Parts: sequence; structure tokens; C-alpha cells
Amino acid sequence: MLARMLRKILFFQAAFLALVSTAAASLMAWLADWPWWAGLVMFAVLPLMLVMAWVLKITAHACQGQSPWASILRASLGESFWVYRFFVTRLPWAWRAPQLLPATGPQARIGVVLVHGFVCNHRVWDDLAPRLRAQGHAVFAVDLEPVFASIDDYAAAIEHAVQSLCQHTGGRQVALVGHSMGGLAIRAWMRAHGTSRAALAVTLGTPHQGTQVSPHARAPNGKQMVWHSAWLAALAAGESNATRNLFRIAITRQDAIVFPQREQTLPGVAPEVFDGLGHLQLCSNARVMDWVAAQLANAQA
Repeated sequence: MLARMLRKILFFQAAFLALVSTAAASLMAWLADWPWWAGLVMFAVLPLMLVMAWVLKITAHACQGQSPWASILRASLGESFWVYRFFVTRLPWAWRAPQLLPATGPQARIGVVLVHGFVCNHRVWDDLAPRLRAQGHAVFAVDLEPVFASIDDYAAAIEHAVQSLCQHTGGRQVALVGHSMGGLAIRAWMRAHGTSRAALAVTLGTPHQGTQVSPHARAPNGKQMVWHSAWLAALAAGESNATRNLFRIAITRQDAIVFPQREQTLPGVAPEVFDGLGHLQLCSNARVMDWVAAQLANAQA
């Protein structure tokens, strides 16, 4: 389970940081007569600074000189915050298995399946799910596991969520929202189970054409997401215009994980482009959530 793995990583990182910080604080106090807490503060802030520098570097590389530096910097700062927020305060603490969450709003709307991306879990939707429920959507945010498996294997989890929502709402169709690899998992589910129960599919930062971030990926799903992979070509070859018409696609020009971002669309589908956002931000940014909610408001079960 991803959450358990992340908790172990956080524990060992915290223990290492505590040892290094204590030793550094003692050394600086001895050499420069600094207060003991100065070393602790410095070494607590240093990892965040390193993350920010790394995100800025990969974002600038991914943009390939096609975005203004102001947008790159804004996206990098925001993405650094959300990397910390997701991987420290949310994803490791997914204690319960995903479950159907009923709508809380008075007007009943179509049920929504939320599908996360690579090396994440259902808690990436902690901001969007309550908002959709308040607007009348019952929500089922799935976990895609095993973490490193074929994307085709995730169709079963999506199918379970679709069946659960249809039974709960009494509707014949659902809407699906996928972030990053989650959008490809939705397409894999459509290939395996058809599109008759899909009223709409919304993807956020999905590598529909693959990504150049890791050309030598080893995991099965990583290989499938390589730029113009054979798996992606076969997936696209089996899709009709009617299937592609179900999709609404959002991208950001400053995506450091899925790039070249301008290519991440499907034939005949004009993407909604957001500026100054990073890859993970697409799950929680207010502008993006407004746009997703507007797409879903028009979907009929």
C-alpha cells in the first residue's frame, strides 16, 4: 500500500534529519556560539529549499524556453508547496480504503469517479471531492494499486467504482475525472468495459501522448507512459471519434512531469490551458476546480 510505504520513508527521513540537525546545532554552537535552535531551524528549512530548487530546475527544463520566467517561477513555488502538502501531510495518512461518499448538496447530480495519478492515492482529491459532493455529486475516489503495475490492471478498480455509483444513484452513467496517469486509466477502462456508462471524462495533466520525463522507465506503467509508446499508440488506435468526444482536457504550460505539455491532447479535443500552475496543482487549484465543476454540471446520467 502506497500510504504505508510513504510513512516508512517519512519516518526514516525524520530520524536522519533529527540526527543531522542535532549534530549541526551542537557544532555551530561550539564554533560560533550560535543558539542551539539555529542549527535546527537551518536544517529544517534546507530540505524545503532543495525541493524548491529542484522543482524550478525541472520546470524550466520542461518548458523548453516556451514560457515566461514569471510563470515558471510561480508554478515552481506553488508546486513545491503542493509536493510537501501531498507527500507529507496527505498521501501517507490514507488509513481507510476508498469508499463511496454520498452527495451533501440538495440537488442530485451525476456520480463522479475520481482517478489519481502515478505514485499517488485517493487523498489527492481532498479538495475537489467535498466541493463536488456539495454540488450534488456522489463521489468515489479510487486507489490504483499495485503502485507499479500495468495501467490496464487498474480498469477493475474503476469498474468497481462505476458499478457502486450507478447502484447508489440509480443512474445509468457516471462522469470520470482523472489526474495524470489517471486519465490513461480511464481510457484503459473504456477499452475494457466500453463507453456506454461514461457520460463525460475529464483529464488533468494526463500524458495522452506520453511524457519525456523518464525515457528509460522500468515499471510497467512507467513504460506505457513513455513519449509515443507502443501502448499509447494501440490505445489510441482502438478509440473512435465518439469516444474522444466524451473527453474534456485541461493542461498547464508549466507541467514539469508530463511534457511536452502542448501535445497532451486527443484528436478533435481542444484543451483548456491554465498558466502558472504545476502538475500536482491541477488537483487542488481553485481555477481548475471551478472548470471541472462546470464540466460536470452539464453532464447527465
